[in-house]
Amino acid sequence: MIHRAPTPPPLRLVAWELTRSCLLHCRHCRASAQAGPYPHELSTEECERILLSIVSFAKPIVILTGGEPMLRPDIYRIARLGSGLGARMVMAPCGLLLTADACGRIVEAGIQRISVSIDGATAASHDSFRGMDGAFDTLKKGLAAARVAGLSFQVNTTVTSRNLAELPAILDLSIQLGAVSFHPFLLVPTGRGKDMEAESITPLQYEQTLAWINEKAAVTPISIKPTCAPHYHRIMRQARRTVSAKIAPGVTHPINAMTRGCLGGHGFAFISHVGKMQICGFLDKEAGDLRANDYDVKTIWETSELFASIRDRQSYHGKCGRCEYHAVCGGCRARAFASSGDYLGDEPFCVYQPSARAEGKRLATSKKR
Repeated sequence: MIHRAPTPPPLRLVAWELTRSCLLHCRHCRASAQAGPYPHELSTEECERILLSIVSFAKPIVILTGGEPMLRPDIYRIARLGSGLGARMVMAPCGLLLTADACGRIVEAGIQRISVSIDGATAASHDSFRGMDGAFDTLKKGLAAARVAGLSFQVNTTVTSRNLAELPAILDLSIQLGAVSFHPFLLVPTGRGKDMEAESITPLQYEQTLAWINEKAAVTPISIKPTCAPHYHRIMRQARRTVSAKIAPGVTHPINAMTRGCLGGHGFAFISHVGKMQICGFLDKEAGDLRANDYDVKTIWETSELFASIRDRQSYHGKCGRCEYHAVCGGCRARAFASSGDYLGDEPFCVYQPSARAEGKRLATSKKR
């Protein structure tokens, strides 16, 4: 299929898997990360070339992630360079290495925020999910050190049937620990997460959970934003009038800062530990190889056939292609690929049925093309 080539959107967010080595063995890990070492990971010099390429045409938020990015001895050098070049550097550590000294070095390197995962409201449930006894208590100590260092943090939670009932308690815990935001992630069954497919919440539970998040976001004192849940933007629009009347003073609800659902290829890119660009870490399809393309992020971002196909939402198949919310939602491309092998296909966890009017408009547009 030949895809339309609209002007590439600005690159606003990069998730960069600096290493796959990790201290944990999380049940849902999209990279199936383990202790390593992993061969052929990007060198310090290669990372510097990639950063220079990124800032030559964009000034995005750069998420230094893994695995455990703090296992790289050059992590602070990389962060310091990116910050000095004008990128907003943030990091996603697993939390086990957040000592007082490390938090101080993170701040000194210009990292403005970290994200950590809490996948259970108790030590038992969190440690079971993360694959290590003591992970919960160690993480809480690390976050106490982050607060002392003035390092802000957000909490991520991967939602499955095993912790769905704990979600309100995890939100409360996040607030108590001092988080600035709470990001529930809806499970994408890739990597080790493929083995958790039986623990995925149902499409109806998915819809109910996103509706609950939308309600809580109107009254909770910290920012709440679900991730890997693109049809949240459809739900927000459907509930706009009701929610707008309930937003508490001083609360920033996502309804007041609307963007779009899946950002993969639409402002967001992923770079793997060996320099492969993808639309996200969950869709394991290569958009371009930085090593084979002189570390030129801009050229891959602007000319990749994979990025072009993702950006052409008129070419999506099934109900995602004919839905009236396709411009703000788009469905999860990784979840579609995991369920059917077609990354332009239906989002399997969406219960919404497009209107007949939307389907007619879609057919008319297809005939014009």
